[in-house]
Amino acid sequence: MRHGADILHLERLVPLDPEHWFNQLLATHAVLGVPADFAYASLHYIVTPAVLVWLWRRRPQHYRAARTWLMLSTLTGLIGFTVLPTAPPRLLAGDYGFVDTMAQYSSYGWWGADASAPRGLGYLTNQYAAMPSLHVGWSVWCGVVLLRFARHWPVRALGALYPVVTVLVVLGTANHYLLDAVAGVLVMGIGLALTGLVQRVTDTVRRDAGASGAEVPPGHSDAPRARYPVQR
Repeated sequence: MRHGADILHLERLVPLDPEHWFNQLLATHAVLGVPADFAYASLHYIVTPAVLVWLWRRRPQHYRAARTWLMLSTLTGLIGFTVLPTAPPRLLAGDYGFVDTMAQYSSYGWWGADASAPRGLGYLTNQYAAMPSLHVGWSVWCGVVLLRFARHWPVRALGALYPVVTVLVVLGTANHYLLDAVAGVLVMGIGLALTGLVQRVTDTVRRDAGASGAEVPPGHSDAPRARYPVQR
């Protein structure tokens, strides 16, 4: 709770704290708040795996690097959750003025008062993992992948729009601070910077294992599979 209050205090010193305005907008207008809640509760579970599978099938030559980038960034985010546990705006004391829109509009969806967790399963979630925002981080990954590798311009446009919409959703639902979103982008940058190094280390280990006669376990090869045509 203290970390959350400190982040909000730091933003107000800048001043750059749009969370309260967006949150009040969604809390006041259900026509905005309900779709935002559905987006928060579902899109990162759907879009990220969908883009990963699409990349594996349609752009296999780029799959390994993109997958490694996503995994390293997610690991960095999990470390952040452990080192800096942070309450989201919706869990701060009432005098901060935030409304938990997920709880307010819970009758419209499958979630309850525990963020996006289905009713009765809130105990399975970490409610104090606001910093960094992997909602934002994963959306940036999806956006970059689609912008780089999608062939049709409407798909690329959706890729560019998706991170922007995600930032507005996480702020408006009072699940993240603006600095959480910035940190989400930062962890994606860290993951991207480490991707080449990790791939080189992995390749070295595999070469050494091959030279010593050790077999690579089935299904662990990252080479593109011939049955997936490469579209240019």
